Amino acid sequence: MTELTFYQVTTDPDVPADPPAAGAPDGLVAQLWISLVESYGPAGPFYLIALIGILLAVLALPIVMRKRKDPLDRFSFREARQDADLVTLRTDTDDGRLKTLGDYLQPEDDSELSETRKTLRSAGYKDASAVRVYYFARAALALAMLLLGALIFLVRPENPDIPFGIGFSAALAIFGYLIPTYWVRRQIETRRQEIENAFPDAMDMMLVCMEGGQSLDQAMARVGVEMQGSATPLSEELQIVSDEFRAGKDRVNVLRDFASRCAVNDISSFVTVLIQSQAFGTSVSQALRVYAAEMRDKRLMRAEEKANVLPTKLTLGTMAFTVPPLILILVGPSFIQILRALQGFP
Repeated sequence: MTELTFYQVTTDPDVPADPPAAGAPDGLVAQLWISLVESYGPAGPFYLIALIGILLAVLALPIVMRKRKDPLDRFSFREARQDADLVTLRTDTDDGRLKTLGDYLQPEDDSELSETRKTLRSAGYKDASAVRVYYFARAALALAMLLLGALIFLVRPENPDIPFGIGFSAALAIFGYLIPTYWVRRQIETRRQEIENAFPDAMDMMLVCMEGGQSLDQAMARVGVEMQGSATPLSEELQIVSDEFRAGKDRVNVLRDFASRCAVNDISSFVTVLIQSQAFGTSVSQALRVYAAEMRDKRLMRAEEKANVLPTKLTLGTMAFTVPPLILILVGPSFIQILRALQGFP
């Protein structure tokens, strides 16, 4: 059994403080260790470790509780067709959340407000209240983390280190302020990846619909309904495009807004192909046929690229976790014998 040794820190100048334990850290970590022991006793560092564990568990709770989609659900279109009638033409309706604090939360600069709203729409948050919720989350998390840092050093202030406590609390506040920004960027990348992976299938389905006699508007609407169970982000964007077509909005602007919302290079190229086909009067079906073949080849190339990178990643992992223990097992006994032999020399 390994015995844990704690040391007491005293503020009496006449009594020397006990030396740190053999395994105690140095530098900034040692200062934090001593401050926690002074404030909370010998178990203070363990209180901090438990608090960090609880915080990490709370942050990981949304990921754990998120329900994963069943791959077999993509073959069921009954609910998708029923929910298609519930799609409204306006996707930026205001649900009234934090409306009373709108003047304090939303930026006064119109360009900054527009850029933030565009970023949130790319992440999938299309409500008009998303901007208010975003800025409220940043302020609330920063304040909560600041209070948490102050609580750690001020609950039992026997001899707190005020400068270090202020710096620690400020660091936690900055961390809490940046959490919503990191979350939104992560959602944008995840949504973009889902759209990019599902777009070649959507192109094939759209081509089949147009060769069956449907127009581009009807093909997008049908594909948007059929892909609601397998590719929800792309399905939502296609339904928005279909609704804007029916509302009489200019086709070029609708397609460009579609490419801007998705922020995917393949969709931007697809929109360019459609606009050029409409401008020069060429066959849209023929253009889609060529572009769909290119999308399939592109997806295959991405899969081959990931497959080619996999051996390199496996090699690095093998070298990092297999070679050092192997060298230690093979060379360790010989190294110990050499040290014992050298100890006999004067």
